[in-house]
Amino acid sequence: MEEQDVVIVGGGIAGLATAVALKRVGVGALVLEKSEGLRATGTSLGLAPNAWLALEALGVAFKLTATSTPLTKTKITNLDTGAIQESYFPANSFKGQHGLRVVHRKTLLEALAEEVPIDSIRFSSKLKSIENQTQEGSSFAIIHMEDGASIKAKALIGCDGVHSVVARWLGLTAPVNSGRWAVRGLAVFPDGHGLNHEFQQFVTIGKRAGFAPLNDNEIYWFLACKFSSKGEDRIAHDPEMIKREVTDNLAKDFPPLYLRVVQHSDLSTLTWAPLMFRFPWDLIFGSLSKGNITVAGDALHPMTPDLGQGGCAALEDAVVLGRHIGNLNIRNKRLVAGEPLAGALERYTKERRWRAATLITGSYLSGWVQQDGSGWWMKFFRDVIFYRLLFTRIFNFIQYDCGELPCVSSNSPELENRSKIE
Repeated sequence: MEEQDVVIVGGGIAGLATAVALKRVGVGALVLEKSEGLRATGTSLGLAPNAWLALEALGVAFKLTATSTPLTKTKITNLDTGAIQESYFPANSFKGQHGLRVVHRKTLLEALAEEVPIDSIRFSSKLKSIENQTQEGSSFAIIHMEDGASIKAKALIGCDGVHSVVARWLGLTAPVNSGRWAVRGLAVFPDGHGLNHEFQQFVTIGKRAGFAPLNDNEIYWFLACKFSSKGEDRIAHDPEMIKREVTDNLAKDFPPLYLRVVQHSDLSTLTWAPLMFRFPWDLIFGSLSKGNITVAGDALHPMTPDLGQGGCAALEDAVVLGRHIGNLNIRNKRLVAGEPLAGALERYTKERRWRAATLITGSYLSGWVQQDGSGWWMKFFRDVIFYRLLFTRIFNFIQYDCGELPCVSSNSPELENRSKIE
């Protein structure tokens, strides 16, 4: 049976970032990814200041800032009233970081993958089952793969997405459908789009759409809505049909500028999927780790995209995991299986539990306020209270510092001052 220190199931943002964090604290990890290569699903994602702090800790931020442009402000147009709300993003105001930027998901994955040994990512590897095994007083995770292979690991970290096998093994309840769907795509303008680098949104009852430039030639766009058609699955697998559904139906009354962006979509980037989330109380009261097994990223905290925090929170998870496992590794000069490692994972989940639950709640409420309700009280709350008073505060709330990774150049506990106290 093959033996590893740490096995990470899933080679998405959370999985690769965790592998990078563990490498930086001197712990080897094997990433098991069921796809044949780096996941290309998804077009782009917004990275807020909290994500850039995590990327700085991981040592990869510089790779991404060179090819992305910070957004200056957000402009929200209420299509029912014509009212426009504007809010400016703080530029480099939080610990000298990089504001809000939109980056290619694949570029982020490649930047992370470059930081780990090439043989530490094993593609076409699908998890079948998990079990715990105790040997000489220490607990090990036994990972059984669909190809018949088995791997013995001191720790198992599930980064296997919304429908996580590891989360199910831990006993976490399955994510639920929010009742909304999202269409996402990347528009390409070879000669330049000529737009300012600002995040534009359009809201009406039951729908919220928007776009944000990545650079001078590419624009990320989205549309989230309630969708009751019985043909969701058929539409989801036909890019041309997805674009036509948006332009001819869902967004036919949206401004010409938005429709122009959608018309320039690269069809290979279009996705159509339900918005899932986990109830926050499942994180607060549920079991986020058992012994030497835990979860991170969407496997831990699937949330709606209304605050743009899914990927950002996954990067936070990686740094916090790396810090707690790294501190254990530094103190003992090796990765100790059994109770010490279980304690490190428990401290990680304690640190992440309320943070993740709050982000799930904030994301859901943000989507509900902006899309649901046609009564005068909801319009007043949305246009006056939410956009004018709460929006900037919400953005400030997500400016969160997840901490740094401990330095492995010394085994002295006194020199671990770069990390937070466990």
